Amino acid sequence: MEGILKRKMTMITVAVAFVATGIYFFLQQGDNPADTEDIFSIAAKEAEIEQSENQTDTEPVIIKVDVKGAVKSPGIFTAQAGDRVIDLISAAGSFTDKADKDKVNFAQIVEDQMVIYVPEIGEEDKGYLENMQVGSSGDAVSGGTSGGLVNLNTATQEDLETLTGIGPSKANAILEYRETVGKFKEVDELKKVTGIGDKTFERLRDSILVK
Repeated sequence: MEGILKRKMTMITVAVAFVATGIYFFLQQGDNPADTEDIFSIAAKEAEIEQSENQTDTEPVIIKVDVKGAVKSPGIFTAQAGDRVIDLISAAGSFTDKADKDKVNFAQIVEDQMVIYVPEIGEEDKGYLENMQVGSSGDAVSGGTSGGLVNLNTATQEDLETLTGIGPSKANAILEYRETVGKFKEVDELKKVTGIGDKTFERLRDSILVK
């Protein structure tokens, strides 16, 4: 009789231990999905914060463009890197009725200090986009230009401002140098002008000449 009781007690103990073990593993499995969900939730939030910070740190490059000629509201406009000529013409109120649209490259990407000139129909003494001055046939006709190149010794303030990177102040500095020192003997002499560094000169080299 005593042996039977011992066996029953042993079986009960084993059963209780088995149930307790089962409950333990059940609870552990129940916690894991929640823990996993929390981990993914935290990772997602961190990714959102990082993306937001990256977007905040990336600021657009702001440039200034001078729009002139046959547009409704000519002037200096603020643009962003990657904007095109058509965007700036729209900012200037679009074309006037006399504008010669065939002379304008709408798709050209604008640059800082760029001049966009929209000629009128039949206009032959002007009409340039950025650093090119063209007449009805596409040939350079301004007194300060030759073959599409700007002559440093005869160029006017307006001619000089058509060059990439040359605004009113630098154009005026070139004219003052020419009046004070005399005519340019070679294009490299342009680097002696205040405000014209090596980088600016390299951008201008293929657009200028000396005669």
